[in-house]
Amino acid sequence: MILLSPSSGLFQCTNKLFLSDEATGLQIKEFARKNAANALSLANMVMGISSILSSLNGHHHAACWLVLIGYLLDLADGAVARQLDACSALGAKLDDFADFTTFGIATSLLLRTSDLLDNILCVCYVMSVFIRLCFFTSGIPFMYRGLPCIYSAAILASASLLSGENLPMLRVIAVFMILFMISQTFYPHDRVLESQAWKKAVYAGGVVMLFCSSFPPACVYYLLWSVSYILFPTSLWSSKV
Repeated sequence: MILLSPSSGLFQCTNKLFLSDEATGLQIKEFARKNAANALSLANMVMGISSILSSLNGHHHAACWLVLIGYLLDLADGAVARQLDACSALGAKLDDFADFTTFGIATSLLLRTSDLLDNILCVCYVMSVFIRLCFFTSGIPFMYRGLPCIYSAAILASASLLSGENLPMLRVIAVFMILFMISQTFYPHDRVLESQAWKKAVYAGGVVMLFCSSFPPACVYYLLWSVSYILFPTSLWSSKV
């Protein structure tokens, strides 16, 4: 019979505890890897919900900037998922739900007034985002069909901030954005964080602009960025460029 000394038993218990902690650490790292992009999508959705609440409570400036924060988060989540090899069906659904919340519902409320026609325009805008997300897959690698809703949302939020809620101008912009989103025009995948250094610098500049949100011209940056995607989609923003 082999008798184990107290010190031997203590060593085995310590070793098991160490191995258990190591396994737990690996599980946490794996969970973080698989869900980092999902966390960004959820953060985007939180921005959208916060923007909706801000609009309903009359905090228009905050509502616009929350949409622009969602814009940055949406550009990042896909890049993070691909970088960490964590693309999944759940992630794609979360991304669509977040996009619909932030760039559909929240953005449409920037146009909301007590006027019936404005409310109809809000509904049309939301439905165009819904149609764009559900039915407008191009079937062509690296291409979208119809303007991605994040750009129409960024243009509306930026224009609203710059114009001081100039509703006649916003109505015209919203109509054009609806037409762009439901059009058959092809737009390139905008993998800003997976492309040239200057595109990453543009993204970093957008992050810096968040700290200048009290300075109205800061949103000109987002307006120029989004308009350039419409005007020069392939020559500037294609992921192959």
